[in-house]
Amino acid sequence: MNVLNKNINNIFFIFAIIHLIIWTVVPSLTNKNLPLDVIEALAWGSNLDWGFNKHPPGSAFFSEVFFQIFGPQDWSYYLLSQIFVLISFFYVFKFASEILNNKKLGLISVLLLESIFFYNFTTPEFNVNVCQLPFWSLVVYYSWKIYNSNNIEFLDCFLIGLFAAIGFLSKYLFIYLLISVDILFIYLILFKKTKKFDFKYLITLEVFIVLLIPHLIWLNNNDYITITYGLKRSGLDNTTVFDHLLNPIIFLSKQIIILLPFFFLLWLLTNKPKFKINFKDKKFIFLFFINIFPILLIFVTSLLSGSKIRTMWMTPYYLFFGVFFVYLIQSKINLKQINSFLYGFLFLFLLSPSLYSYISISKTDKRTDYPGKEIAAKVQIIWNKDFDNEIQFVTGDEWKAGNLSYHLKSRPKWEGFTNKEILNNSSQFICVDEVCLGRY
Repeated sequence: MNVLNKNINNIFFIFAIIHLIIWTVVPSLTNKNLPLDVIEALAWGSNLDWGFNKHPPGSAFFSEVFFQIFGPQDWSYYLLSQIFVLISFFYVFKFASEILNNKKLGLISVLLLESIFFYNFTTPEFNVNVCQLPFWSLVVYYSWKIYNSNNIEFLDCFLIGLFAAIGFLSKYLFIYLLISVDILFIYLILFKKTKKFDFKYLITLEVFIVLLIPHLIWLNNNDYITITYGLKRSGLDNTTVFDHLLNPIIFLSKQIIILLPFFFLLWLLTNKPKFKINFKDKKFIFLFFINIFPILLIFVTSLLSGSKIRTMWMTPYYLFFGVFFVYLIQSKINLKQINSFLYGFLFLFLLSPSLYSYISISKTDKRTDYPGKEIAAKVQIIWNKDFDNEIQFVTGDEWKAGNLSYHLKSRPKWEGFTNKEILNNSSQFICVDEVCLGRY
């Protein structure tokens, strides 16, 4: 009997649980220390604010919630990351089942995502990119509910504003999805006139803006440091005319390489992979605007500004690619001959954690090999020789100081890079290897 003839919901949840277990256990067993971005988020979370020097507060907030529950248990932050991934998978499955009117195809749409390394190999590192995933999927799902309904619900508009704000507070690039959805609705209301303007739409905007106000105030008070950091990371401070052509080409080339396993699995679904495109199709229009349009916006940004688009920035952009392409080829999919797809899926599903384990164990010069716990123990001994009180703060870069903040029993607050004001007002402090620790 074909495995996909069984209860589809049960199969999805079995897949989700196996994914969660594998990607929580594998890094927990093979990594000696948490990855850089996780330590960074925990450092920020120890002294939680409405923004930080690199990013808005989303990833720091959720990391700190887990620290308050689990403390310095490395496995819990790998679990946190997988929870975020699986929430996004669930809403992709829910959305796919509705738009395809077929739960089997909805499940396939999610299984296809295992061929994209953003949703497996890179997920142990809970960072701003992973932090966006559930909110990206939630904004798309509730936007679809409004798009597909003649009666606009207050709650749906409220939830879009809520999830959009949290997504944006995870990473600013979330704005590309929001712009795409907004352009879609503007197009439908003003030009195609298939939808009427409803004042409930303003609820989304109001909720979004209200939730952003504290961060906007923080930005203004801190010289827009996160924005200038992002611009610097994209290379905008050092672009040439040639970059306006080279960087977009590099961007597209990387996306094609990343998606090769995805298109291989897609090819296994049918031996006649012909796309059926209908620009008057209501569902196709929505899928185009949530899948292709945000990527086009990123490409145009790179083209016009000459900026570099870093590969990991695209993490949430392919969440609904499985739905999009399954929708295009659904008439050519023969579920009676699904075994080749399942074999390909299983191969990639097992290959990714195997490669992760091999790299993690065989290479010994990675961030995840850093002896953070041992260094913290030595620093604690040095502190105890001079002082009896607990360490309350650390200053230094997010990596070294962040590791001490995470591993030291007293969980000292990270106070940023060397903070002379705090040190001058502290009667008890020591400095070790470019990191200073003390009491307020």
